[in-house]
Order: sequence, then C-alpha cells, then structure tokens
Amino acid sequence: MIQSVLKAIDLMNVFSPTEPYLSLSEIAARMDMPKSTAHNLLATLASRGFIEQLDNDSYALGTAIIPLTQAARVNAELRDRAAPLLREFADVGKESVYLTYLDGDFALYIYAIETSHRLMARTAVGDRVHLHCTGVGKAILAELPRQSVNDIISRVGLPSFTENTIVDAEVLFEELERIQKRGYSIDNQEHETGTYCIGVVIRDAHGKPIGGCSVSGRDPEIIGSREEDLVSDILYTAQEISRRMGYIPARPAQIVPRSNHVNHRDA
Repeated sequence: MIQSVLKAIDLMNVFSPTEPYLSLSEIAARMDMPKSTAHNLLATLASRGFIEQLDNDSYALGTAIIPLTQAARVNAELRDRAAPLLREFADVGKESVYLTYLDGDFALYIYAIETSHRLMARTAVGDRVHLHCTGVGKAILAELPRQSVNDIISRVGLPSFTENTIVDAEVLFEELERIQKRGYSIDNQEHETGTYCIGVVIRDAHGKPIGGCSVSGRDPEIIGSREEDLVSDILYTAQEISRRMGYIPARPAQIVPRSNHVNHRDA
C-alpha cells in the first residue's frame, strides 16, 4: 500500500455536499497531519485538477473528478444493460464471454462469464489489457481514426505477449482494415498462448466505440468450424447492447438478425 496515495484519497473524502469548501487548517485537523503535509498534498492534487484553491484561500474538489464520475456511470450502465444479453450468449456458446470498456489507451474488463476451460484461474474482471493484441481491443481500434490509433501506439507501444502478437504498426493497420470490412476481430493466440477469441465493438448513442464484447476459449475451432455460428451470435449480442446504449444504425441493412439456432429471450 502506498501511504501517500491513501492520504490523497482520504483528503478528497473530507469534502462533502454539506461542506464543499474547507480551509487548510480544517483539512489538516481532520486529517490529523501537519499543515505543511496537508498543503503539499493539496498542491499535488491541484496540479492535476482534482483540488481547486478558491479566492478566499479555502479549497474544494476540482473539475478533474467530473469525467471520472461520468466514466464510472457509463461503465455501470454498460455492464447492467449488457449482462442479460451476454448471459444468453454464454448459455449457447459454452465458452467464456467478456465485456470491456474503452479506458484511455486500454480495454478494461468490467463483466465476465467464464467457463472452467479458461487458462487463468482468476477472473479477468478489473484487468486492463492492450488493444492491439486482444479481440475486443482490435475491434475497438478498427473503429477509431488512424491518427487516434497512431497516438495510442506512440503512448503505449505494441508490446509482444506471444509469438503471434502483432508488433508492427503497418501490419496492425492491415489487420484493422480486414476487421472493419468483416465486422469482427479474431485473436489467434495473440494475447495468451492457447486462447482463441472473436471480438465485436460496442457503440454509444452517437456511434462512438465505447467498448467491446467477445467470446473466448481454448478450442481452436472458435476461429475455425464454429466461427460462423459464434460470429452470428456475438454480432447480434453486440448490436443489441449498442442499441440499449442508444445506438441506431444509419442504414437498416446494417442490422444483424437473430440467428436461427439461438432462442434469444427479451431481457
């Protein structure tokens, strides 16, 4: 545990709706720390916009917190609206099913239904993974402008996780073009050896990619003989999640129908 981080979190929690403004003395007293220490914490948080110093020398929570609260609400909303649909899909696919949220330059796993065949014993929920080597990540990247993808690469690179990981930018862009044309991505052991995955993007009301869902497992036929059926179902699932987030395709022809072999229930 990093004590300085804990103190910074505790400091922000001393503010409340009934006491949105506090002086340095009040903050130091409630934190039971010297004024100099409290001042240094306040100055550090203020440098990133999490604390604001007012004209009367009192302090308040800063505006940098607002995007975080909005992201948290979208995260919860996406998970709650997607969960029933993902459970339906998992019942049919008999493989692990995942939901991710686009978290900066990474994909954050926020919901999972995992089979006993998964390589890792612990749940993936809470993990942040690179976009270039995962099914959900590549599905998201394929819907971003090329410059945005370049910016992500410049910040986090293209690290290798297996011998199949794409580590060349031009090769990645060629892959993203293929994904865009067919409407889904394939992870052929690019993040974990022995794991195969199909990923599809999820959009918000404005058509912007906000995350992705995927089906994943150890059976190589996921991207082989089973691909057609699984793609049909995951595309429908992602479409319905996007619809519940407010997205309506510009062209009705883009709407994916329910597959014939799945009895989808209204959630």
